[in-house]
Amino acid sequence: MVLVIGTGGAGLRAAIELAEAGIDVLAVGKRPKEDAHTALAAGGINAALATMDPEDSWQQHAADTLKESYLLADPRTAQIVTQGAARGIDDLERYGMDFAREEDGRISQRFFGAHKFRRTAFAGDYTGLEIQRTLIRRADQLNIPVLDGIYITRLLVHDGAVFGAYGFDLTHGTRYLIHADAVILAAGGHTRIWRRTSSRRDENMGDSFRLAVEAGSRLRDPELVQFHPSGIIEPENAAGTLVSEAARGEGGILRNVLGERFMARYDPDRMELSTRDRVALAAYTEIKEGRGTPKGGVWLDVSHLPRQTIMTRLPRVYQTLLDLQMLDITREPIEIAPTAHYSMGGVWVRPEDHSTDVRGLYAIGEASSGLHGANRLGGNSLIELLVFGRITGQAAAAYSQSLTAQPRSASATAHARGEINDLLAADGPENVRALQRAIRNTMTEHAGVVRDEEGLRAGLAELTAIEKRMADIGVHPDIAGYQDLAHAFDLKSAALAARATLEAALERRETRGCHNRSDYPDLDPALQVNLVWSPTAGITRESIPAIPDEVSSLMEEVSTDGKLAE
Repeated sequence: MVLVIGTGGAGLRAAIELAEAGIDVLAVGKRPKEDAHTALAAGGINAALATMDPEDSWQQHAADTLKESYLLADPRTAQIVTQGAARGIDDLERYGMDFAREEDGRISQRFFGAHKFRRTAFAGDYTGLEIQRTLIRRADQLNIPVLDGIYITRLLVHDGAVFGAYGFDLTHGTRYLIHADAVILAAGGHTRIWRRTSSRRDENMGDSFRLAVEAGSRLRDPELVQFHPSGIIEPENAAGTLVSEAARGEGGILRNVLGERFMARYDPDRMELSTRDRVALAAYTEIKEGRGTPKGGVWLDVSHLPRQTIMTRLPRVYQTLLDLQMLDITREPIEIAPTAHYSMGGVWVRPEDHSTDVRGLYAIGEASSGLHGANRLGGNSLIELLVFGRITGQAAAAYSQSLTAQPRSASATAHARGEINDLLAADGPENVRALQRAIRNTMTEHAGVVRDEEGLRAGLAELTAIEKRMADIGVHPDIAGYQDLAHAFDLKSAALAARATLEAALERRETRGCHNRSDYPDLDPALQVNLVWSPTAGITRESIPAIPDEVSSLMEEVSTDGKLAE
Protein backbone atom coordinates (compact mmCIF):
# COMPACT_ATOMS: atom_id res chain seq x y z
CA MET A 1 0.00 0.00 0.00
CA VAL A 2 1.13 3.55 -0.75
CA LEU A 3 0.13 6.48 1.47
CA VAL A 4 -0.37 9.93 -0.07
CA ILE A 5 -0.27 12.85 2.40
CA GLY A 6 -2.13 15.84 0.99
CA THR A 7 -5.28 15.84 -1.13
CA GLY A 8 -4.66 18.82 -3.41
CA GLY A 9 -3.86 18.47 -7.10
CA ALA A 10 -0.47 16.79 -6.60
CA GLY A 11 -1.67 14.24 -4.06
CA LEU A 12 -4.80 13.28 -5.97
CA ARG A 13 -2.93 12.94 -9.28
CA ALA A 14 -0.41 10.59 -7.64
CA ALA A 15 -3.21 8.58 -6.01
CA ILE A 16 -4.99 8.24 -9.36
CA GLU A 17 -1.81 6.95 -11.03
CA LEU A 18 -1.37 4.35 -8.29
CA ALA A 19 -5.00 3.22 -8.44
CA GLU A 20 -4.89 2.93 -12.24
CA ALA A 21 -1.79 0.73 -11.83
CA GLY A 22 -3.70 -1.57 -9.46
CA ILE A 23 -1.78 -0.51 -6.34
CA ASP A 24 -3.63 -0.08 -3.04
CA VAL A 25 -3.52 3.60 -2.09
CA LEU A 26 -4.81 5.78 0.73
CA ALA A 27 -4.91 9.58 0.53
CA VAL A 28 -5.22 11.68 3.68
CA GLY A 29 -5.58 15.43 4.11
CA LYS A 30 -6.10 17.77 7.03
CA ARG A 31 -8.71 19.87 5.23
CA PRO A 32 -11.65 18.90 2.97
CA LYS A 33 -10.32 17.82 -0.44
CA GLU A 34 -12.77 20.17 -2.22
CA ASP A 35 -11.08 23.07 -0.39
CA ALA A 36 -7.45 22.23 -1.18
CA HIS A 37 -4.99 25.04 -1.97
CA THR A 38 -4.95 23.98 -5.65
CA ALA A 39 -8.52 25.30 -5.95
CA LEU A 40 -7.24 28.87 -5.44
CA ALA A 41 -5.05 28.86 -8.59
CA ALA A 42 -6.77 31.08 -11.13
CA GLY A 43 -4.47 31.86 -14.04
CA GLY A 44 -3.92 28.68 -15.99
CA ILE A 45 -1.74 25.67 -16.72
CA ASN A 46 1.24 25.58 -19.10
CA ALA A 47 1.99 23.14 -21.90
CA ALA A 48 3.65 23.73 -25.27
CA LEU A 49 0.64 22.37 -27.18
CA ALA A 50 1.27 24.84 -30.03
CA THR A 51 -2.47 25.20 -30.60
CA MET A 52 -2.13 28.98 -30.93
CA ASP A 53 1.54 29.42 -31.82
CA PRO A 54 2.76 26.49 -33.99
CA GLU A 55 6.43 27.36 -33.40
CA ASP A 56 6.21 26.62 -29.66
CA SER A 57 8.06 23.58 -28.30
CA TRP A 58 8.94 21.91 -25.02
CA GLN A 59 12.50 23.16 -25.52
CA GLN A 60 11.27 26.79 -25.62
CA HIS A 61 9.08 26.20 -22.56
CA ALA A 62 12.11 24.79 -20.72
CA ALA A 63 14.26 27.74 -21.86
CA ASP A 64 11.69 30.25 -20.56
CA THR A 65 11.41 28.35 -17.26
CA LEU A 66 15.18 28.25 -16.70
CA LYS A 67 15.67 31.87 -17.72
CA GLU A 68 12.95 33.02 -15.33
CA SER A 69 14.46 30.90 -12.52
CA TYR A 70 17.61 33.05 -12.61
CA LEU A 71 19.48 29.82 -13.46
CA LEU A 72 18.68 28.13 -10.14
CA ALA A 73 16.17 25.60 -11.52
CA ASP A 74 17.40 22.08 -12.26
CA PRO A 75 17.54 21.68 -16.08
CA ARG A 76 16.61 17.99 -15.78
CA THR A 77 13.48 18.83 -13.78
CA ALA A 78 12.55 21.55 -16.28
CA GLN A 79 12.96 19.10 -19.18
CA ILE A 80 10.83 16.42 -17.51
CA VAL A 81 8.01 18.87 -16.76
CA THR A 82 7.99 20.60 -20.15
CA GLN A 83 8.28 17.34 -22.10
CA GLY A 84 5.52 15.76 -20.02
CA ALA A 85 3.22 18.77 -20.03
CA ALA A 86 1.12 17.81 -23.08
CA ARG A 87 0.55 14.38 -21.53
CA GLY A 88 -0.62 16.15 -18.36
CA ILE A 89 -3.25 18.09 -20.32
CA ASP A 90 -4.28 14.88 -22.12
CA ASP A 91 -4.78 13.20 -18.73
CA LEU A 92 -7.08 16.01 -17.57
CA GLU A 93 -9.09 15.75 -20.78
CA ARG A 94 -9.31 11.98 -20.29
CA TYR A 95 -10.73 12.63 -16.83
CA GLY A 96 -13.32 14.96 -18.34
CA MET A 97 -11.98 18.48 -17.71
CA ASP A 98 -13.52 21.20 -19.84
CA PHE A 99 -10.88 23.66 -21.05
CA ALA A 100 -11.64 26.96 -22.77
CA ARG A 101 -11.56 26.34 -26.51
CA GLU A 102 -11.35 28.19 -29.80
CA GLU A 103 -14.30 28.05 -32.19
CA ASP A 104 -12.71 25.19 -34.15
CA GLY A 105 -12.36 23.08 -30.98
CA ARG A 106 -8.64 23.64 -30.23
CA ILE A 107 -7.72 24.19 -26.60
CA SER A 108 -7.37 27.94 -26.20
CA GLN A 109 -4.02 29.20 -24.89
CA ARG A 110 -3.02 32.65 -23.73
CA PHE A 111 0.09 34.59 -22.80
CA PHE A 112 1.15 34.51 -19.18
CA GLY A 113 4.24 36.16 -17.77
CA ALA A 114 7.61 35.72 -19.44
CA HIS A 115 6.46 33.07 -21.92
CA LYS A 116 7.69 33.53 -25.47
CA PHE A 117 4.51 31.95 -26.88
CA ARG A 118 0.89 31.44 -25.85
CA ARG A 119 0.99 28.20 -23.89
CA THR A 120 -1.28 28.72 -20.88
CA ALA A 121 -4.47 26.66 -21.10
CA PHE A 122 -7.29 27.70 -18.79
CA ALA A 123 -10.88 27.33 -17.64
CA GLY A 124 -12.22 30.85 -17.01
CA ASP A 125 -10.52 32.39 -13.99
CA TYR A 126 -10.93 29.23 -11.91
CA THR A 127 -8.51 26.80 -13.58
CA GLY A 128 -7.19 25.33 -10.32
CA LEU A 129 -10.69 24.78 -8.99
CA GLU A 130 -11.70 22.96 -12.17
CA ILE A 131 -8.57 20.77 -12.05
CA GLN A 132 -9.27 19.90 -8.41
CA ARG A 133 -12.90 19.00 -9.19
CA THR A 134 -11.79 16.89 -12.14
CA LEU A 135 -9.26 14.96 -10.06
CA ILE A 136 -11.77 14.42 -7.24
CA ARG A 137 -14.27 13.05 -9.76
CA ARG A 138 -11.66 10.66 -11.19
CA ALA A 139 -10.60 9.53 -7.69
CA ASP A 140 -14.26 8.80 -6.91
CA GLN A 141 -14.60 6.73 -10.10
CA LEU A 142 -11.58 4.66 -9.01
CA ASN A 143 -12.96 4.28 -5.46
CA ILE A 144 -9.79 5.72 -3.97
CA PRO A 145 -10.18 6.05 -0.19
CA VAL A 146 -9.65 9.70 0.73
CA LEU A 147 -9.73 10.66 4.42
CA ASP A 148 -10.36 14.33 5.25
CA GLY A 149 -9.62 15.86 8.63
CA ILE A 150 -6.58 13.67 9.39
CA TYR A 151 -3.46 15.42 10.70
CA ILE A 152 -0.22 13.51 10.10
CA THR A 153 2.27 14.27 12.88
CA ARG A 154 5.25 12.06 11.97
CA LEU A 155 6.57 9.80 9.25
CA LEU A 156 7.64 6.40 10.54
CA VAL A 157 11.18 5.44 9.52
CA HIS A 158 13.38 2.43 10.26
CA ASP A 159 16.97 2.09 9.05
CA GLY A 160 16.62 4.87 6.46
CA ALA A 161 13.36 3.59 4.94
CA VAL A 162 9.83 4.86 5.51
CA PHE A 163 7.23 2.34 6.69
CA GLY A 164 4.20 4.54 7.28
CA ALA A 165 2.91 7.53 9.22
CA TYR A 166 1.22 8.46 12.47
CA GLY A 167 -1.49 11.04 13.08
CA PHE A 168 -4.88 11.86 14.58
CA ASP A 169 -8.42 12.85 13.65
CA LEU A 170 -8.93 16.62 14.00
CA THR A 171 -12.48 16.26 15.30
CA HIS A 172 -12.35 13.27 17.63
CA GLY A 173 -8.64 12.92 18.39
CA THR A 174 -8.67 9.27 17.24
CA ARG A 175 -5.11 8.07 16.57
CA TYR A 176 -4.12 6.70 13.16
CA LEU A 177 -1.22 4.31 12.67
CA ILE A 178 -0.85 3.80 8.92
CA HIS A 179 1.59 1.18 7.62
CA ALA A 180 2.69 1.83 4.04
CA ASP A 181 5.35 0.55 1.64
CA ALA A 182 5.94 4.08 0.35
CA VAL A 183 4.79 7.60 1.23
CA ILE A 184 4.20 10.50 -1.17
CA LEU A 185 4.36 13.87 0.57
CA ALA A 186 2.13 16.46 -1.12
CA ALA A 187 1.28 18.75 1.78
CA GLY A 188 2.27 22.16 0.41
CA GLY A 189 4.83 24.83 1.25
CA HIS A 190 5.58 27.28 4.07
CA THR A 191 4.14 30.69 3.10
CA ARG A 192 1.82 30.84 6.14
CA ILE A 193 4.81 31.65 8.35
CA TRP A 194 4.61 35.27 7.15
CA ARG A 195 2.04 37.71 8.50
CA ARG A 196 0.45 38.37 5.13
CA THR A 197 0.01 35.37 2.85
CA SER A 198 -2.26 34.19 0.07
CA SER A 199 -2.59 30.87 1.93
CA ARG A 200 -5.52 30.43 4.23
CA ARG A 201 -5.39 29.94 8.01
CA ASP A 202 -3.58 26.77 9.08
CA GLU A 203 -2.53 25.98 5.52
CA ASN A 204 1.05 25.85 4.17
CA MET A 205 2.54 25.99 7.67
CA GLY A 206 5.65 24.06 6.60
CA ASP A 207 4.18 20.63 7.49
CA SER A 208 5.92 18.97 4.53
CA PHE A 209 9.26 20.49 5.48
CA ARG A 210 9.09 19.26 9.10
CA LEU A 211 7.77 15.79 8.26
CA ALA A 212 10.52 15.27 5.66
CA VAL A 213 13.36 16.68 7.76
CA GLU A 214 12.40 14.73 10.90
CA ALA A 215 12.33 11.60 8.72
CA GLY A 216 15.89 12.26 7.55
CA SER A 217 15.47 14.39 4.41
CA ARG A 218 16.90 17.82 3.60
CA LEU A 219 15.47 21.08 2.23
CA ARG A 220 16.64 22.91 -0.89
CA ASP A 221 16.49 26.71 -1.33
CA PRO A 222 13.95 27.41 1.45
CA GLU A 223 14.84 31.12 1.23
CA LEU A 224 13.38 31.42 -2.27
CA VAL A 225 9.82 32.57 -1.62
CA GLN A 226 7.69 34.39 -4.16
CA PHE A 227 5.90 37.48 -2.87
CA HIS A 228 2.77 38.53 -4.72
CA PRO A 229 2.45 42.32 -5.01
CA SER A 230 -1.25 42.62 -4.22
CA GLY A 231 -2.63 41.08 -1.05
CA ILE A 232 -5.36 42.87 0.89
CA ILE A 233 -4.57 44.20 4.37
CA GLU A 234 -7.94 43.87 6.08
CA PRO A 235 -9.73 42.16 7.72
CA GLU A 236 -6.85 40.57 9.65
CA ASN A 237 -8.18 37.02 9.30
CA ALA A 238 -8.06 37.45 5.51
CA ALA A 239 -4.88 39.56 5.30
CA GLY A 240 -2.92 38.54 2.21
CA THR A 241 -5.93 37.36 0.21
CA LEU A 242 -4.99 38.03 -3.40
CA VAL A 243 -6.32 40.73 -5.63
CA SER A 244 -5.81 39.14 -9.04
CA GLU A 245 -3.09 40.64 -11.20
CA ALA A 246 -5.80 40.91 -13.84
CA ALA A 247 -6.72 44.12 -11.96
CA ARG A 248 -3.42 45.62 -13.15
CA GLY A 249 -3.72 43.91 -16.51
CA GLU A 250 -7.04 45.61 -17.16
CA GLY A 251 -5.58 49.05 -16.43
CA GLY A 252 -5.41 49.34 -12.64
CA ILE A 253 -3.08 52.05 -11.32
CA LEU A 254 -0.79 51.86 -8.28
CA ARG A 255 -0.41 54.98 -6.13
CA ASN A 256 1.30 55.79 -2.85
CA VAL A 257 -0.20 57.87 -0.03
CA LEU A 258 0.96 61.06 -1.82
CA GLY A 259 -1.10 60.09 -4.87
CA GLU A 260 2.03 59.43 -6.97
CA ARG A 261 1.94 56.69 -9.61
CA PHE A 262 5.11 55.23 -8.15
CA MET A 263 5.84 52.50 -10.75
CA ALA A 264 7.27 55.31 -12.91
CA ARG A 265 10.24 55.24 -10.53
CA TYR A 266 10.86 51.49 -10.81
CA ASP A 267 9.83 50.43 -14.32
CA PRO A 268 8.78 53.44 -16.43
CA ASP A 269 8.29 51.33 -19.55
CA ARG A 270 6.02 48.60 -18.22
CA MET A 271 4.62 50.50 -15.20
CA GLU A 272 1.92 48.33 -13.53
CA LEU A 273 2.52 45.54 -16.06
CA SER A 274 6.01 44.91 -14.73
CA THR A 275 7.02 41.51 -13.36
CA ARG A 276 5.70 40.27 -10.04
CA ASP A 277 9.01 40.50 -8.16
CA ARG A 278 9.61 44.05 -9.38
CA VAL A 279 6.13 45.34 -8.49
CA ALA A 280 6.34 43.69 -5.06
CA LEU A 281 9.75 45.30 -4.48
CA ALA A 282 8.43 48.71 -5.60
CA ALA A 283 5.42 48.57 -3.27
CA TYR A 284 7.61 47.34 -0.39
CA THR A 285 10.07 50.21 -0.95
CA GLU A 286 7.31 52.85 -1.01
CA ILE A 287 5.90 51.51 2.27
CA LYS A 288 9.32 51.18 3.93
CA GLU A 289 10.35 54.71 2.94
CA GLY A 290 7.24 56.24 4.50
CA ARG A 291 5.09 56.79 1.43
CA GLY A 292 2.67 53.98 2.27
CA THR A 293 -0.85 54.27 3.62
CA PRO A 294 -1.41 54.59 7.39
CA LYS A 295 -2.15 50.85 7.53
CA GLY A 296 1.09 49.98 5.75
CA GLY A 297 0.01 49.50 2.16
CA VAL A 298 -0.36 51.23 -1.20
CA TRP A 299 -3.44 51.94 -3.31
CA LEU A 300 -4.53 49.87 -6.32
CA ASP A 301 -7.18 51.84 -8.17
CA VAL A 302 -9.51 50.48 -10.87
CA SER A 303 -12.34 52.95 -10.23
CA HIS A 304 -11.51 54.89 -13.40
CA LEU A 305 -12.34 51.84 -15.53
CA PRO A 306 -15.84 51.46 -17.00
CA ARG A 307 -18.13 49.66 -14.55
CA GLN A 308 -18.95 47.13 -17.27
CA THR A 309 -15.25 46.25 -17.63
CA ILE A 310 -14.93 45.62 -13.90
CA MET A 311 -18.10 43.50 -13.73
CA THR A 312 -17.18 41.33 -16.73
CA ARG A 313 -13.38 41.12 -16.47
CA LEU A 314 -12.85 41.34 -12.69
CA PRO A 315 -15.98 39.76 -11.19
CA ARG A 316 -14.15 37.76 -8.51
CA VAL A 317 -12.12 40.77 -7.38
CA TYR A 318 -15.32 42.83 -7.17
CA GLN A 319 -17.15 40.17 -5.17
CA THR A 320 -14.21 39.40 -2.84
CA LEU A 321 -13.76 43.03 -1.79
CA LEU A 322 -17.50 43.49 -1.35
CA ASP A 323 -17.68 40.38 0.84
CA LEU A 324 -14.59 41.06 2.95
CA GLN A 325 -14.56 44.85 3.23
CA MET A 326 -17.92 46.11 1.92
CA LEU A 327 -15.75 47.96 -0.59
CA ASP A 328 -17.10 48.90 -4.02
CA ILE A 329 -14.03 48.84 -6.28
CA THR A 330 -15.95 50.65 -9.03
CA ARG A 331 -15.86 53.70 -6.73
CA GLU A 332 -12.93 53.32 -4.33
CA PRO A 333 -9.29 52.14 -4.47
CA ILE A 334 -8.09 48.92 -2.82
CA GLU A 335 -5.46 49.02 -0.07
CA ILE A 336 -2.85 46.31 -0.79
CA ALA A 337 0.62 45.18 0.26
CA PRO A 338 3.04 42.43 -0.85
CA THR A 339 2.06 38.99 0.42
CA ALA A 340 3.94 35.66 0.72
CA HIS A 341 2.58 33.54 -2.10
CA TYR A 342 4.62 30.51 -3.16
CA SER A 343 7.45 28.35 -1.80
CA MET A 344 9.83 27.87 -4.73
CA GLY A 345 12.22 25.83 -2.62
CA GLY A 346 11.20 22.75 -0.66
CA VAL A 347 12.15 19.18 0.13
CA TRP A 348 15.29 17.99 -1.69
CA VAL A 349 14.28 15.48 -4.38
CA ARG A 350 15.92 13.71 -7.30
CA PRO A 351 14.71 15.13 -10.61
CA GLU A 352 13.83 11.86 -12.30
CA ASP A 353 11.26 10.55 -9.77
CA HIS A 354 11.15 13.05 -6.86
CA SER A 355 12.52 10.48 -4.41
CA THR A 356 14.14 11.92 -1.27
CA ASP A 357 17.02 10.98 1.02
CA VAL A 358 14.69 8.48 2.73
CA ARG A 359 13.98 5.23 0.87
CA GLY A 360 10.33 4.99 -0.14
CA LEU A 361 9.62 8.68 0.56
CA TYR A 362 8.73 11.04 -2.30
CA ALA A 363 7.75 14.73 -2.34
CA ILE A 364 5.73 16.54 -5.01
CA GLY A 365 4.04 19.87 -5.66
CA GLU A 366 4.86 22.91 -3.53
CA ALA A 367 6.40 20.58 -0.95
CA SER A 368 9.23 19.77 -3.38
CA SER A 369 11.94 21.79 -5.14
CA GLY A 370 13.82 21.89 -8.42
CA LEU A 371 11.58 23.50 -11.03
CA HIS A 372 11.18 27.14 -10.09
CA GLY A 373 14.54 28.42 -8.84
CA ALA A 374 14.43 32.10 -7.84
CA ASN A 375 11.27 33.03 -9.76
CA ARG A 376 8.35 30.83 -10.75
CA LEU A 377 7.04 31.17 -14.28
CA GLY A 378 3.30 31.81 -14.23
CA GLY A 379 1.22 28.69 -14.91
CA ASN A 380 4.06 26.21 -14.21
CA SER A 381 2.89 25.15 -10.75
CA LEU A 382 -0.29 23.42 -11.95
CA ILE A 383 1.43 21.45 -14.72
CA GLU A 384 4.17 20.40 -12.27
CA LEU A 385 1.50 18.71 -10.11
CA LEU A 386 0.25 16.62 -13.00
CA VAL A 387 3.62 15.62 -14.45
CA PHE A 388 5.24 14.61 -11.18
CA GLY A 389 2.01 13.24 -9.73
CA ARG A 390 2.06 10.71 -12.57
CA ILE A 391 5.82 10.00 -12.50
CA THR A 392 6.03 9.71 -8.72
CA GLY A 393 2.94 7.50 -8.62
CA GLN A 394 4.71 5.13 -11.02
CA ALA A 395 7.97 5.27 -9.01
CA ALA A 396 6.19 4.59 -5.70
CA ALA A 397 4.30 1.69 -7.31
CA ALA A 398 7.53 0.13 -8.58
CA TYR A 399 9.22 0.61 -5.19
CA SER A 400 6.25 -0.94 -3.36
CA GLN A 401 6.21 -3.96 -5.67
CA SER A 402 9.98 -4.45 -5.28
CA LEU A 403 9.74 -5.03 -1.52
CA THR A 404 9.86 -8.63 -0.37
CA ALA A 405 9.56 -7.61 3.27
CA GLN A 406 9.34 -4.38 5.21
CA PRO A 407 11.00 -4.02 8.61
CA ARG A 408 9.11 -1.83 11.06
CA SER A 409 10.21 -0.18 14.25
CA ALA A 410 8.23 -0.37 17.47
CA SER A 411 10.37 2.42 18.93
CA ALA A 412 9.58 4.77 16.00
CA THR A 413 5.87 4.15 16.50
CA ALA A 414 6.18 4.60 20.26
CA HIS A 415 8.04 7.89 19.71
CA ALA A 416 5.24 9.20 17.46
CA ARG A 417 2.61 8.12 19.99
CA GLY A 418 4.56 9.67 22.87
CA GLU A 419 4.97 12.96 21.00
CA ILE A 420 1.18 13.41 20.92
CA ASN A 421 0.78 12.22 24.53
CA ASP A 422 3.36 14.74 25.73
CA LEU A 423 1.66 17.63 23.93
CA LEU A 424 -1.78 16.67 25.25
CA ALA A 425 -0.29 16.70 28.76
CA ALA A 426 1.41 20.09 28.20
CA ASP A 427 -0.11 22.72 30.49
CA GLY A 428 2.41 25.54 30.36
CA PRO A 429 1.69 29.27 30.27
CA GLU A 430 2.69 29.87 26.64
CA ASN A 431 -0.12 30.21 24.09
CA VAL A 432 0.45 28.28 20.84
CA ARG A 433 -1.34 30.86 18.67
CA ALA A 434 0.65 33.71 20.22
CA LEU A 435 3.92 31.95 19.41
CA GLN A 436 2.78 31.30 15.83
CA ARG A 437 2.05 35.02 15.54
CA ALA A 438 5.49 35.82 16.95
CA ILE A 439 7.13 33.70 14.22
CA ARG A 440 5.05 35.42 11.55
CA ASN A 441 6.03 38.84 12.89
CA THR A 442 9.71 37.84 12.91
CA MET A 443 9.62 36.52 9.35
CA THR A 444 7.70 39.54 8.08
CA GLU A 445 10.05 41.99 9.74
CA HIS A 446 13.37 40.28 8.97
CA ALA A 447 12.86 37.92 5.99
CA GLY A 448 10.26 39.64 3.83
CA VAL A 449 10.61 41.14 0.36
CA VAL A 450 13.97 42.77 1.22
CA ARG A 451 16.55 41.26 3.58
CA ASP A 452 19.94 42.17 5.01
CA GLU A 453 22.58 40.61 7.30
CA GLU A 454 21.61 42.58 10.40
CA GLY A 455 17.90 41.82 10.02
CA LEU A 456 18.39 38.12 9.32
CA ARG A 457 20.67 37.74 12.38
CA ALA A 458 18.10 39.59 14.49
CA GLY A 459 15.44 37.25 13.09
CA LEU A 460 17.48 34.19 14.11
CA ALA A 461 17.94 35.58 17.61
CA GLU A 462 14.19 36.20 17.92
CA LEU A 463 13.46 32.70 16.61
CA THR A 464 15.82 31.14 19.17
CA ALA A 465 13.94 32.94 21.94
CA ILE A 466 10.60 31.72 20.54
CA GLU A 467 11.92 28.15 20.34
CA LYS A 468 12.83 28.31 24.05
CA ARG A 469 9.30 29.49 24.90
CA MET A 470 7.87 26.56 22.91
CA ALA A 471 8.99 24.25 25.72
CA ASP A 472 6.32 25.80 27.95
CA ILE A 473 3.22 25.69 25.78
CA GLY A 474 -0.21 24.59 26.91
CA VAL A 475 -2.40 22.44 24.64
CA HIS A 476 -6.14 22.36 25.35
CA PRO A 477 -8.45 20.34 23.09
CA ASP A 478 -12.08 21.31 23.62
CA ILE A 479 -15.59 20.31 22.69
CA ALA A 480 -15.01 21.56 19.12
CA GLY A 481 -12.14 19.17 18.50
CA TYR A 482 -8.39 18.76 18.53
CA GLN A 483 -7.43 21.87 16.55
CA ASP A 484 -5.25 23.11 19.42
CA LEU A 485 -3.13 19.95 19.14
CA ALA A 486 -2.81 20.57 15.39
CA HIS A 487 -1.76 24.17 16.10
CA ALA A 488 1.03 22.85 18.35
CA PHE A 489 2.37 20.69 15.54
CA ASP A 490 1.92 23.62 13.12
CA LEU A 491 4.06 25.68 15.50
CA LYS A 492 6.84 23.06 15.34
CA SER A 493 6.62 23.11 11.54
CA ALA A 494 6.67 26.90 11.38
CA ALA A 495 9.74 27.11 13.63
CA LEU A 496 11.69 24.59 11.56
CA ALA A 497 10.70 26.22 8.25
CA ALA A 498 11.56 29.67 9.62
CA ARG A 499 15.02 28.55 10.79
CA ALA A 500 15.80 26.93 7.43
CA THR A 501 14.62 30.05 5.58
CA LEU A 502 16.56 32.52 7.73
CA GLU A 503 19.80 30.50 7.65
CA ALA A 504 19.65 30.00 3.87
CA ALA A 505 18.75 33.67 3.30
CA LEU A 506 21.79 34.65 5.37
CA GLU A 507 24.01 32.37 3.27
CA ARG A 508 22.71 33.70 -0.08
CA ARG A 509 24.64 36.97 -0.04
CA GLU A 510 23.37 38.28 -3.38
CA THR A 511 20.22 39.59 -5.03
CA ARG A 512 18.68 37.05 -7.39
CA GLY A 513 15.04 36.92 -8.47
CA CYS A 514 12.72 36.91 -5.46
CA HIS A 515 15.68 37.11 -3.03
CA ASN A 516 16.56 40.77 -2.48
CA ARG A 517 19.56 41.49 -0.25
CA SER A 518 19.86 45.26 0.21
CA ASP A 519 23.44 44.78 1.46
CA TYR A 520 24.33 42.64 -1.59
CA PRO A 521 22.40 44.24 -4.48
CA ASP A 522 24.23 42.38 -7.26
CA LEU A 523 23.95 38.86 -8.57
CA ASP A 524 26.95 36.72 -7.58
CA PRO A 525 27.93 34.07 -10.19
CA ALA A 526 29.51 31.99 -7.40
CA LEU A 527 26.04 31.65 -5.86
CA GLN A 528 24.47 30.10 -8.93
CA VAL A 529 24.04 27.03 -6.72
CA ASN A 530 21.27 25.43 -4.70
CA LEU A 531 21.52 25.84 -0.94
CA VAL A 532 20.66 22.57 0.81
CA TRP A 533 19.71 22.74 4.51
CA SER A 534 19.47 20.22 7.30
CA PRO A 535 19.28 20.83 11.06
CA THR A 536 22.48 18.82 11.62
CA ALA A 537 24.69 19.82 8.67
CA GLY A 538 23.40 23.37 8.23
CA ILE A 539 23.87 24.76 4.72
CA THR A 540 25.75 23.02 1.93
CA ARG A 541 26.11 24.26 -1.64
CA GLU A 542 25.00 21.99 -4.46
CA SER A 543 26.03 22.62 -8.05
CA ILE A 544 23.42 22.74 -10.81
CA PRO A 545 23.85 20.59 -13.95
CA ALA A 546 24.61 22.26 -17.28
CA ILE A 547 21.71 23.25 -19.51
CA PRO A 548 21.52 21.18 -22.74
CA ASP A 549 22.42 23.10 -25.91
CA GLU A 550 18.99 22.53 -27.47
CA VAL A 551 17.50 24.51 -24.56
CA SER A 552 20.25 27.04 -23.78
CA SER A 553 20.29 28.22 -27.41
CA LEU A 554 16.65 29.33 -26.97
CA MET A 555 17.17 31.28 -23.75
CA GLU A 556 16.61 34.95 -24.38
CA GLU A 557 15.02 37.97 -22.75
CA VAL A 558 11.29 37.59 -23.41
CA SER A 559 9.17 40.72 -23.65
CA THR A 560 6.45 40.93 -21.02
CA ASP A 561 4.67 43.84 -22.69
CA GLY A 562 0.96 43.43 -22.22
CA LYS A 563 1.45 40.21 -20.23
CA LEU A 564 1.26 39.59 -16.54
CA ALA A 565 3.96 37.69 -14.69
CA GLU A 566 2.52 35.27 -12.19
